[in-house]
Amino acid sequence: MLPEERHRKILDIIARDGNIMVAEICEMFEVSEMTARRDLRILDRQGLLRRVHGGAVSSLGRSYEPPYNLRVTHAVDVKQAIGKKAAEMVIDGDSIALDVGTTTLEVARALHGKRNLTIITASLTIANEVASNFSLDSDVRLILTGGIVRPSEFSMIGHIAEEAYRGFHVDKAFIGIGGVSLAEGLTEYNLEDALVKRALLHSAREKFVVAGGAKLGRVTFATVGPLSEVQYLITDRTAPEDILEDISKLGIEVFVVGN
Repeated sequence: MLPEERHRKILDIIARDGNIMVAEICEMFEVSEMTARRDLRILDRQGLLRRVHGGAVSSLGRSYEPPYNLRVTHAVDVKQAIGKKAAEMVIDGDSIALDVGTTTLEVARALHGKRNLTIITASLTIANEVASNFSLDSDVRLILTGGIVRPSEFSMIGHIAEEAYRGFHVDKAFIGIGGVSLAEGLTEYNLEDALVKRALLHSAREKFVVAGGAKLGRVTFATVGPLSEVQYLITDRTAPEDILEDISKLGIEVFVVGN
């Protein structure tokens, strides 16, 4: 495993659990204690964690949102697998809402071959993907919410975006999320983004959360809604099994992708 990939996984664990120990890193990644300490020293210098005796803890608040340009290159294979599974849930003729985010972008990319779709989104990146790779004459009717553009996220927020979602009743919504917690439900890093997601949730008959395993157990800054509002979760095999079992007990159907 490349050091960069190991660093990303270390940060995922800290984001989920709040801390990590040197011994855990050694066992998990089969590296020496010297290598584990060097990894933590590098990440500490970058301001991404804070070293403590025997390990490290998170140095980031719950409102810290990793930059889009960093997220879009992280765990691409996992996001593609989640996107492919999500696209299997879409049938020709569906109207769907695609939330902003790097995982929902992969859902959009996996929709190739579908016909007669209506897609509404607040993501400029997803809108560009759809417009560039689908026929807007025969394959897809594309609707943008409008709103205030978040330049770092290439997404739209604000009253206009919220009202746009409230004005539609779609068949399915695919929601990217900052954190999924049994106690706190669905949470997001940015308040304005969370408000748009709340409106998106209310617009759909069937609601799918698409989230990598590191998001499960994590609580971020702003509440989007309770877990009871969604019917499906699509995640990957890194998701903690105990959390998946508890989510299933809520009546949410869970799909786990990957080997």
